[in-house]
Amino acid sequence: MDAYIWHNGSIIPKVDAKVDILSFTLHYGYGFFEGVRAYQTAEGTAIFRLQDHTNRFFHSAHLLNVELPYTKTQINQAHIDVLKWNKFNSAYIRPICYFGPGIGLHTRDLEINVLLAALPWDAYMGEEKLTKGLALKTSTIVRHNVNSVFTKAKATGNYLNSILALQEARACQCDEALMLDTDGFVTEASAQNFFIVENNCLITPDVSSALPGITRDSVIQFANKFGIDVVERRISRDEVYGADEAFLTGTAAEITPVTSVDFRKIGDGQRGTITKALQEQYFKVVRGQAPEFSAWLTLV
Repeated sequence: MDAYIWHNGSIIPKVDAKVDILSFTLHYGYGFFEGVRAYQTAEGTAIFRLQDHTNRFFHSAHLLNVELPYTKTQINQAHIDVLKWNKFNSAYIRPICYFGPGIGLHTRDLEINVLLAALPWDAYMGEEKLTKGLALKTSTIVRHNVNSVFTKAKATGNYLNSILALQEARACQCDEALMLDTDGFVTEASAQNFFIVENNCLITPDVSSALPGITRDSVIQFANKFGIDVVERRISRDEVYGADEAFLTGTAAEITPVTSVDFRKIGDGQRGTITKALQEQYFKVVRGQAPEFSAWLTLV
């Protein structure tokens, strides 16, 4: 089956998409993107928190001084269109803003391009990891300082930092990297937010050096629904080692347990009860089985 993308306002076959070899984004990492998921529900395909993702896409544009030539309504509709054209019941959607040719660091007069692609997507970490959990390794690659790049922008160039950290973790036979900020406190994984559970309280690093994740926000709202206390503060590495539970959140990762960090078991080394409850709530919501969160779903 031919794959279709949304490119600068039109649906075209993916094979017809062309990017200039001198693209400013290719050479300098100046661009921004989103990761969005659609799930199959009893009422049809539904995109999870589409408006929130589009809002963040435009916020990234604002931080990078980019005036997008499309409205939020148009970008929202583009997500729907690309799913319909590809006839996907569930999918991962990648909107990206990239730029035309430019050599030198000036951004004035760059051609602005927006592309949306969709692809089938199973569990990002692997289906078994959703129950058995992940092994994390603290990275020697430090997370961006809040004044070195705009950490609230989902900018393409920001992810070189993540790639190097993940390479290091995988070289140590671990699944993911745990990244520290410039003061040595835990901030997030390579592309996921991080939570621990202590005495039935949910604790997550503040987002001074991390991207404020939409799944992260969802988990906090689920915890509020369950009457679980949530604290956003600095977390030290030794506090992580002593946690009762830990897990990662992200659009791709969904909610994935962490069962060891730096070759130390977290809790009893298995998915914890609070992690499991939050996972189950998440999958109910995205599959349209939690009416109180139906406003988060955009039917295609």
